[in-house]
Amino acid sequence: MVVRGRPRSFDRQRALVTAMELFWQKGYTATSMADLYLAMGINSPSLYAAFGNKEDLYLEAVAYYEEHIAPLLWSPLDSAPSAREGVRQWLKCSAKVLTREDAPLGCMVTLSTVASEGNARLGQRVMRLRQQGIDKLAARLEQGVREGELPEGIDTSALARMYVGIQQGLSIQARDGAGFETLDAVADMAMALWPA
Repeated sequence: MVVRGRPRSFDRQRALVTAMELFWQKGYTATSMADLYLAMGINSPSLYAAFGNKEDLYLEAVAYYEEHIAPLLWSPLDSAPSAREGVRQWLKCSAKVLTREDAPLGCMVTLSTVASEGNARLGQRVMRLRQQGIDKLAARLEQGVREGELPEGIDTSALARMYVGIQQGLSIQARDGAGFETLDAVADMAMALWPA
């Protein structure tokens, strides 16, 4: 097989991570192509050849976030011995991950406003990811009902939305400068809302 053109002179994954962090920090619309070229250290033809257009790059950045960052937030929910402990660990882990010094503050998916910025394709992707979080938590809560940890007939969907709403609030507060200790205290207080 003959390879045409010059080989890439940049690390594609590193460029993708840089783009993800830029979108995460500034948002889709506020991130210009010039911002991307400068941050990624590549020119226009290289960006288009490697990633396609800006929308395609954003979708790939969100997919990278989903694969590499989101598990840091959500994994405690699966590994905890009970639904209550899973929610507690998930919120406390969120307080830690959302305030990391080596990444933009908050959650890229939670903070995304792309759906209201007029881009339906990107907005639908982000909204699907948010719904997946609610569904994941609701499934863990339903398991808690089956195991007798939560009362029969409890609205696990509403309970999941309440706790996801708290976690999304942690993300916004982290972006506004609230530190780990502050958000960790919120996580502790949130567990007082657990159904008796």
